[in-house]
Amino acid sequence: MSLTFTLDPAVDFRLRDEILGLWAKVTDAGGSVGFVPPVTPEEIRPQLVRQLVTMTEGGSRLLVGKDEDGVVRATAFLTLNTHRLMRHWLWLYTVMVDPDLQGQGEGRALMAAAADAARSLGGIEAIRLTCRGGQGLEGFYERCGYKEVGRIPDAIRVAPGDDRDDIFMLLPLT
Repeated sequence: MSLTFTLDPAVDFRLRDEILGLWAKVTDAGGSVGFVPPVTPEEIRPQLVRQLVTMTEGGSRLLVGKDEDGVVRATAFLTLNTHRLMRHWLWLYTVMVDPDLQGQGEGRALMAAAADAARSLGGIEAIRLTCRGGQGLEGFYERCGYKEVGRIPDAIRVAPGDDRDDIFMLLPLT
């Protein structure tokens, strides 16, 4: 399967619901996307609404990957910096690929599409993201060209007694 990526798709109820469903599916499969399993789309909805509001205000851009049937199978939010001294880089949030597609190269395709999207914005020289330690995610991002630039030990509490490192990664675009 090969996904087709679109930056800033029109957001309608179908897209919103597909993102919510994907987010819940990724979380329930153990994905590190801000929640812990089990989770329902309704529990995720307030977070997605916040991200969509940021989009309408011009602070964030949505990248979606759809399959040949037009179903959302991957997402990432490119969030611009508002601080005047940091507008030359952006954050990448909520990086998700349908668990059914993992291991097929679609994650790397999403990361390449995100880098292309960031380059298209003009003036963006780097992408930063954070990932949760303990799952090998930093290795995936390194294979996509990112470098670990910082780590805060035990900054993420997944559950009592289960603290994970918050790992900062950077991809220079120039």
